[in-house]
Amino acid sequence: MNRALVLAVGMVLIFAVSVCVLLYVMPAPHKPTDYLVTGAIGTLLCLVLLFVVLMKMPAKGPRGSSRPQS
Repeated sequence: MNRALVLAVGMVLIFAVSVCVLLYVMPAPHKPTDYLVTGAIGTLLCLVLLFVVLMKMPAKGPRGSSRPQS
């Protein structure tokens, strides 16, 4: 499976789960600012996931190889 597709699906799942959990934890009458806060926290978690995954992936060389040429 393509790495970009797996990353995108993972980000969507993290966003959906975090928003659902936060809306469940917050008290019942939700205001528009509650939705703003949960969306912002979900977006932050997605961006952290993206940053961590991209930092863990090896850098590719000029020809697409992940090894440095000697």
